[in-house]
Amino acid sequence: MKIGTDMIVLGVILLLIGLLVGVSLLTTVGGILVVVGAVLWILGASGRMVGGRKHYF
Repeated sequence: MKIGTDMIVLGVILLLIGLLVGVSLLTTVGGILVVVGAVLWILGASGRMVGGRKHYF
């Protein structure tokens, strides 16, 4: 469950930097990281296996 929250935090940071500086690439990458992190976090919290692994540490 830790990797999902780390990805969400990194995505939010990149998203904010991208919006403040005006770099669309950082905004896009940040948004993708937020979405992927949220999906991993939700699947990990529900106890479902993700990619053949029960837990991501």
